[in-house]
This record gives sequence, structure tokens and C-alpha cells, in this order.
Amino acid sequence: MRNVLKLALPKGSLEDATRQLFAKAGFRIGVSARSYYPPIDDPEIECILFRPQEMPRYIEEGVVDCGLTGYDWIVENGATLVQICELVYSKQTQKPVRWVLAVSQDSDISSVKDLKGCKIATELVGVTKEYLRRHGVKASVEFSWGATEVKPPKLADAIVEATETGSSLRANNLKIVDTILESTPRFVANRDSYKCAWKKSKIDNIALLLKGAMSAESKVGVKMNVDKRNLERVLKILPALKKPTVSGLSEKGWYDVETIIDESVVRNLIPALKKAGAQGIIEYPLNKVIP
Repeated sequence: MRNVLKLALPKGSLEDATRQLFAKAGFRIGVSARSYYPPIDDPEIECILFRPQEMPRYIEEGVVDCGLTGYDWIVENGATLVQICELVYSKQTQKPVRWVLAVSQDSDISSVKDLKGCKIATELVGVTKEYLRRHGVKASVEFSWGATEVKPPKLADAIVEATETGSSLRANNLKIVDTILESTPRFVANRDSYKCAWKKSKIDNIALLLKGAMSAESKVGVKMNVDKRNLERVLKILPALKKPTVSGLSEKGWYDVETIIDESVVRNLIPALKKAGAQGIIEYPLNKVIP
């Protein structure tokens, strides 16, 4: 009997971003419009697509061994899982998703205390009720099946909704009153599965590669040729994870210099390197950076 790890992937808004992340980590996951069992180029892994809202419960129950789901849905389900690692990525940005309390721009509600006796629509019912309880506010919380932003003020006095940029809220004439929860994707595992030595090793290896792919998102490799008289000047302006790699070239007095840097500084760094005497400068993308 062969060893198999059952891996759950999020269906919906994070699906494409997750597939791209796994590709950078070295796993090719196929696309199928109708199947919930996408193929993967690792014979020891079986994939299944679940809605993130349901995934924590299925992992906790052992339907699958591990998966990627949001911290928000772990809290909402009250699931007890092994949290392997946090992976800060989303469908639009590299920022956490915020669940916010929002009302119409012309609403008199300006704080949680003003929600007494109000109706709140949300998909995150449990977390919202706990938020109200902490603040000692009694209000009605009803589950929203979608299009939550259009409900205030006629169908609800307020909503609790997830946002990355706030653009959808602004487009629907809503203002944010408070942030209830910040959430990022988590790679999590079933407790019993993680006790199995083979599955634990497989899960940990996947986590290592996923974190390496995440680390590479904001970094690039840079290499160049530098002659001996300019070497010290180039090294002084060159940032690196640790230290640049310097190796001699076949031509006497010339060196190959290579390093990994934050992509955000490249546009200013390359002209400075050129001015300092570097030649043949090459910038290249990275798939993984493993500390």
C-alpha cells in the first residue's frame, strides 16, 4: 500500500493564487473546470478542492490530512488543527484580509456601541457574535448568502465583510467603522495525520517549499562582472541576504559577483552599480528562497 497525503486546496477566490504559489514551490497542479480533484505531478499527493469556509472542519474530522485555509475560517469553525505555517498571500495583494464592520456613508453608527438593537449581515456569523459579546452589545446577526455590500441600509443596518483594498465597500457607498479580524492563509494539518511520521515529513517538506516560494516573491537575483579596482566600491553599495558571492573569472583581475536582493531596490541599485564600475549586470527572477 503506497503512502498518500490528502491535500485540500481552496476553491474560489484564492484558487488561482494558490495554484501559482504551488507552481513556484515545484508542484504543478492541473486545472479542471468540472472536477474537484485536480491532478498534481506528485504521486504521493492527492488534491481536492474545498470552499475555505468548510475546509477547517473537514481537516479536523480527518476527511483530508492537510490544507490551506484562512485564519478567519479556522476561528469561525472553532477547529482544533495543527497550524504548520502562515502564508501571506491573497487574490489581489500580499496583505492580510480584514473583516470590517461597515455601514452606509450617511449612517449615524460610528462605533460598536451604536449597534444596539441593529441588524448585521455577514458570512462570519460566529466571530461577529463574539465581537458583539466582548463589547456588551446586543444586536441581531444574520447569515448573508452573498452580495453583502448592497444590503445596508435597507436590508441591514450594518455588515461585517472581508476586504483587501476597501474598493468594493467604497463603490457601494459604505464606510468602515471597525476592524474585527485580520486573516491570512494558513497551512494546517489534522492532528492525527501530523502524528504519522511519513505524513509529518511530507507536510513539513511542502511547508518548507511554500515558505521558500513566498520568500522569493519580493526578491530577485543579481549578478555582474567587476574588475579588481572597482570591486570594493561595488561591494559597499550591494545589499545581500548575507554576503555577495564573489568568484574569479578566467580573465585575470575580473570577478563575478552575485547576490539576492529585495526587488523594490533594484531600479535604484542597478544605475548605482553601473556607475560604480559593474559590467554585464543581469537581473533574474527567483522561485524559492530557503534560509
